[in-house]
Amino acid sequence: MQDAPQDSPTATAVTPDSYTPTDRTVPTRSPDRASYDRELVHSILDEAYVCHLGFVRDGAPVVLPTLYGRIGESLYVHGSTGSRPLRAAGRTEEAPGIEVCLTVTHVDGLVLARSAFHHSINYRSVVVHGTARPVVDEEERRIALDALVDHVVPGRSADSRPANAKELAATAVLRLDLDEVSAKVRTGPPNDEPEDATLSYWTGVVPLTRGHGTPIPADDLDPAVTLPDYLSTV
Repeated sequence: MQDAPQDSPTATAVTPDSYTPTDRTVPTRSPDRASYDRELVHSILDEAYVCHLGFVRDGAPVVLPTLYGRIGESLYVHGSTGSRPLRAAGRTEEAPGIEVCLTVTHVDGLVLARSAFHHSINYRSVVVHGTARPVVDEEERRIALDALVDHVVPGRSADSRPANAKELAATAVLRLDLDEVSAKVRTGPPNDEPEDATLSYWTGVVPLTRGHGTPIPADDLDPAVTLPDYLSTV
């Protein structure tokens, strides 16, 4: 496998624990940072809150930030039934759906090199290509909407009022299966040129971490309602 071209899908071995590389999921730049490991892809998706959903509308590219949830090998996004991607996808499972590219990125560190050219970031990202299709089965829609809520705060869907009929009628859900997907990761120090090693500029990595503040109750919250256990560990 080492003799395969770096930009060829066959350059990465496929196992039951990995996704199959395709022309769209093998990067042309830094292909050594690409991974098709299923567990890695899931961990990157599960840790993030927001994805960016790209599609073409009226011949022009559109990219929208949105919440999502994962159930097994499927991602779910939701929105108003009048939103652009949801209108374009159609209203029934028999509709062709909409071709999308969904991305998720974590920035883990600022990489400061001695040269401006070699500045970078340490990151973990996932790119998913495929057809997003409308979810019309009511049970699947309910499970998907619960997953969207629990993706942000696990346990919250069981501790809030479910959507009523009017709210559900105004909400559409799309499913994107994890078939054509890849992760890409950069870690480690700057990659300075050997001839720059003696330059007297600070070089290294500034780590970035995600944190949560103390929950702030709403002004109209009944003082008798205590902080749920699932928020004490957020």
